[in-house]
Amino acid sequence: MDNAQSEKVHVLIIGSGPAGYTAAIYAARANMKPVLYQGIQPGGQLTITTEVENYPGYPNGVQGPDMMIDFEKQATRMGAEIRYGIATKVDFGLQPYKVWIDDEKLIEADAVIISTGASAKWLGLESEQRLNGYGVSACAVCDGFFFKGKEVAIVGAGDTAAEEALYLSKLCTTVHMIVRRDQMRASKIMQERVLNTTNIKIYWNSETDEILGDKKVEAVRIKNRINNTTETVPIHGFFVAIGHQPNSDIFKPWIHMDETGYIQTIPGTTKTNLEGVFAAGDVQDKNYRQAVTAAGSGCMAALDAERYLSAKGLV
Repeated sequence: MDNAQSEKVHVLIIGSGPAGYTAAIYAARANMKPVLYQGIQPGGQLTITTEVENYPGYPNGVQGPDMMIDFEKQATRMGAEIRYGIATKVDFGLQPYKVWIDDEKLIEADAVIISTGASAKWLGLESEQRLNGYGVSACAVCDGFFFKGKEVAIVGAGDTAAEEALYLSKLCTTVHMIVRRDQMRASKIMQERVLNTTNIKIYWNSETDEILGDKKVEAVRIKNRINNTTETVPIHGFFVAIGHQPNSDIFKPWIHMDETGYIQTIPGTTKTNLEGVFAAGDVQDKNYRQAVTAAGSGCMAALDAERYLSAKGLV
């Protein structure tokens, strides 16, 4: 590879949600001269979120994209170098670690912070994408509050779907739960809780035919897979809980992950199985997946990287 296309940095941060930007803020303040590549979705999942009311410091709430602009501005002011580009290949065989951006530029880094996030799995309906942020959501904990005292629907049958249905049942009048088969995949105890909650109505052997509404969610058309009949249910919110996919594919040969691709970190740290490689945010967190927890782990990753580089005499 042409040397003009390669560059050496102390700390490379891959990804730009709350975890990546917070890592950049801390790393820049520690004079580690971090370089951050924003990835395929600058700002991460929060850029497709409208109102954020549960992040401390915004007493009147904030639009997700505006919040990520604030994070980026703060990281830049501290001295982090924010760049647009996608990490397409890595070689973690030898140090310094090699990361290729957009298949052409080679970055060699003493330490790497992976904060590539996770993407919600969607049903693939046009209406789902069109109404995303206007009643359609992939996070009940984030957005359930906006539907207090209203009827909502949720699709999914695993533990996350069960947990989110129960969460919504405490806020909403009725939760219409759409389950594809004649049983749920959730653990027995979660199934029992759902079945014993009077305001959760389950539609077995069913799938979402269409989400109805012009500028916001107004109803869902549910199709029974056995007899092909459809039923239209008026709702205000539609929650998709069919899982998340961590954006970790390019790291697979090098980094230890669980069976679904979440990066495994040493408990209480952001350290991976490779020294000098750290992971923060939703790419390593399948339990909480909140902006505030992602930001917290971004801070941890920068501090872990600083201690690592310091011990090596590199900063």
